[in-house]
Amino acid sequence: MPLSHIVLSSGRSIALAELRMTSTYGGLLEGYPFKRINDMKISGFQRQAAREFPHEPVHLVPPVRAYPDQFAGAFGPAEMLPSVACIGVFQSTAVAPELDPVLYRSALAVVWFQPTSDIPSGEDADPALRDIRWEELARDYEL
Repeated sequence: MPLSHIVLSSGRSIALAELRMTSTYGGLLEGYPFKRINDMKISGFQRQAAREFPHEPVHLVPPVRAYPDQFAGAFGPAEMLPSVACIGVFQSTAVAPELDPVLYRSALAVVWFQPTSDIPSGEDADPALRDIRWEELARDYEL
């Protein structure tokens, strides 16, 4: 049974089958987040998704980057990502119309960032998450 359902902007319904959430800056002991650190964090979460879900293609929903300070520190201006990093596996009906809908599904591992630990659901999910181009990104598989 899925954790939630999301209706994409395209009208396709996708089911959240698995979700892993973590603090975006967990383990950052000193200093401050800046562009280079955030780029490394983002690519690290993408690599983690690829390792943990090797049979699914991985898609990154580009995160919103905030710049809270006007002054740059030693490594440049502070840059903040949303506080919760998410890796989820979504499933839906097959993308290829010629496939038997009883025997085939499609799946996609998605990395995204959000400000709270709420599970995205329905048409209220973040618009960037709802804009996933499922037909281009997901992979069909046989049950």
